[in-house]
Amino acid sequence: MTTSRGRRAPAPHERQRDPERTKARILEAATAEFAAKGFAGARVSEIAARAGVNQQLIAYYFDGKEGLYREMGRRWRAYEAEAIPDDTPLAEMIKRYVRSSVHRGGRLLAWEGLADTGEDDEETRERNARLRHEVEAIRERQRAGEVDDRFDPAALHLIALSAANALVVYPHLARGLFGVEADTPDLVERYAEQLALLITNLGNTGSAPAEKA
Repeated sequence: MTTSRGRRAPAPHERQRDPERTKARILEAATAEFAAKGFAGARVSEIAARAGVNQQLIAYYFDGKEGLYREMGRRWRAYEAEAIPDDTPLAEMIKRYVRSSVHRGGRLLAWEGLADTGEDDEETRERNARLRHEVEAIRERQRAGEVDDRFDPAALHLIALSAANALVVYPHLARGLFGVEADTPDLVERYAEQLALLITNLGNTGSAPAEKA
């Protein structure tokens, strides 16, 4: 069997491994590498070293760096959709956004924003579809009286996402304000509680009680 350059078939000893476990290790390593350095700075060789696999397996399973990044993005969005379903109480949803951000998601999002070129590709369309869905979920909360309908739901969502990512985007400010590293578990929970309290009180109309953070 012939393979294209860069997509060799795994060696016999590699085929004996659990391919899903190997893929999971590669994706975990890629998340760490891309979060630390962004897409441009990340190196496939470093991802392979972190995962403890042959570099060519990344080409075989993911068709290289770009394919790996796209798959990582798809899996991260799927994880967030599962971990933060639409019916999650608003306060708890905000807390989960903060925790998700600190667990590398926020750094990935920040790198994507810095490198944004406005390109309309498949990944962008998937992300935008998810964002539109989340905005519609806020409209449902407004119709239910949970969120003040004077808010533009898209603006409110961007405000909430931006604030949820603050510990990751501004670790130096967090360190100066709180006197500890931004990813300190106690600080993450403290900040999540405070942000949930802020958003739920700003968003409540008075027709429904504000959720306790």
